[in-house]
Amino acid sequence: MSFSSITKRTLLTAAIVLSSSQVWAQCGTVTIAEMNWASAEFAANLDKIILTEGYGCNVELVPGATNTTFASMEAKGQPDIAPEFWTNAVSVRMKAAEQKGDLTVGVQLVSDASEGWFISEAIAKAHPELKTVDDVLAHPELFPSKEDASKGAFMNCPSGWGCETVNTNLVKASAFNLAKAGFAVIDPGSSSGLDGAIAKAAQRGEAWFGYYWQPTVNVSKYNLKKLDFATDFDKKHWDECLATADCENPQRSSWTASQVNTVVVTKFAKANPEIMDYLNKRAYSSAQVGPVLVYMDANQANGEDAAYEFLKNNQPLWSSWVPADVAEKVKKAL
Repeated sequence: MSFSSITKRTLLTAAIVLSSSQVWAQCGTVTIAEMNWASAEFAANLDKIILTEGYGCNVELVPGATNTTFASMEAKGQPDIAPEFWTNAVSVRMKAAEQKGDLTVGVQLVSDASEGWFISEAIAKAHPELKTVDDVLAHPELFPSKEDASKGAFMNCPSGWGCETVNTNLVKASAFNLAKAGFAVIDPGSSSGLDGAIAKAAQRGEAWFGYYWQPTVNVSKYNLKKLDFATDFDKKHWDECLATADCENPQRSSWTASQVNTVVVTKFAKANPEIMDYLNKRAYSSAQVGPVLVYMDANQANGEDAAYEFLKNNQPLWSSWVPADVAEKVKKAL
């Protein structure tokens, strides 16, 4: 081999190494919002592991919640990434932030994410005819309230959640009129109160009717059955009335399609195309993430534990999200 050939090969190798080093240097410190529910904790830690081990980033997780994280990203440009953001809750403001160039909304993270009204598995099996909201409302006696057995019970979201506003409007007389149907609306008091009521009903084989969403451990573990609203979705009415606290004349509507996206500060997105390529390929279904959420619940595991569990058991899936060399680095860290 000639000296010229050796020199060319050496220079080419050096260029590749330099190029890779520049990518890692550009990555630097990345801040990721770790939202305060199980699937979002998992998503944040999944990104942390892949970006740290595969891309050489220095990742910091910061506590987050929908409204506070959005406000911080919009006003301060931090955190850089919110992996699991339910954008329906701030759809109008999010669109404005996109148009201003402050935030970038990525692809759908959970392909079949959804919200709505569910019933427990026991009542669904005992009464397979209960398929729609109206089917359930016709039988309050099947869902007796613990506080007043003469009424059925519908469990709302905890006070202060965005879904509480929507549900409070949908249960009114001009919409589904739960009071006329003989149902009382129950405030679970907290997230743990809502989860506890579902778990207790499942363990006792009792009826339960209320709001929930997926992917969640309760839907996967207790096989909750989602009801059909059997009515069209009216986006204008949803945005201008049902999702607001001053909706004077709420009308029937199906629940809006759930938009669960990864939201990124645009400045960060433009500076890190390799990371954005990963984030825009990273997606999974409720069935794929459900077992991880059940694992978290059964083992009192945190988001980091869940992320490692997912990475160990789903290598073909997540390896398709990143270049081969990145995948190998992550595999070595497991």
